[in-house]
Amino acid sequence: MFTGTYTAIATPFRNGAVDEPALKELVRRQIRGQVDGVVPVGTTGESPTVDATEHIRIIEVTVAAAKGSPLQVIAGTGANSTAEAIDLTRRAEAVGAHGSLQVAPYYNRPSQGGLFEHFQAIAAATKLPILLYSIPGRCGVEIGVDTCARLAAVCRNIVGIKEAGGNADRVSQLRAACGPKFTILSGDDALTLPFMSVGASGVISVASNVAPKQVVAMVRAFAAGDLKGALRRHEQLYPLFKDLFLESNPVPVKVALELLGVGTSEVRLPLVAMSSSNREILIATLKKVGLLK
Repeated sequence: MFTGTYTAIATPFRNGAVDEPALKELVRRQIRGQVDGVVPVGTTGESPTVDATEHIRIIEVTVAAAKGSPLQVIAGTGANSTAEAIDLTRRAEAVGAHGSLQVAPYYNRPSQGGLFEHFQAIAAATKLPILLYSIPGRCGVEIGVDTCARLAAVCRNIVGIKEAGGNADRVSQLRAACGPKFTILSGDDALTLPFMSVGASGVISVASNVAPKQVVAMVRAFAAGDLKGALRRHEQLYPLFKDLFLESNPVPVKVALELLGVGTSEVRLPLVAMSSSNREILIATLKKVGLLK
């Protein structure tokens, strides 16, 4: 259902509050870049440090800014509390989101049985199509391949996964276990082409915040069978893919957006401003890939 390039959009802040004009401009930037969709209030959207009211308002503003365009809005509504995830998902559905991204519960580290029950309960509470989100490096638990297959078989609205475990072999395992209709999206810009080569259908990208047209061109080239063109674009963008993670996401991408005139680099504690040395590295990379003069 969800294929192509989806931007894990940052949440702009100004003086401690959500900067709604900057958020709208960021969404318009994605529309101009012809991305297939956006994912507000995920990791890049600093979901751990926005309150429930802000969380839904960010989704609402994103939906409104995307209205009239082909842009799909997949709202990040996961939580380590099943009740909270259900509440956020229902509210996102009410304000017009097109889908939901459900991260594995973090910190409490449920068993695979617990993960199955968690996602099944959320799926039963909404009509939205759901993408699972497996990122064991942040959550401390991986959504198992067998668990994904069970969920895909039992829950008609669990349609795919954002795979951020850094392992192309797992993409092959997911493809074999979950079937051709189950969408797999890369959760790591640098691994988009390797993942697509074994069955992924695109990416939920951090880099497309700042380079939407370029990431879209890479993904579409590969999907169209232009492997040399896709590899050329990957090589051009690879320094950006790496240096947007010089520090914890989304610190570097918010600096990059500020340099490009979209919002500020402000983040909320416990994240802090980017170090001056890493900022200089990032500026050099933005110039190298042609985003800054």
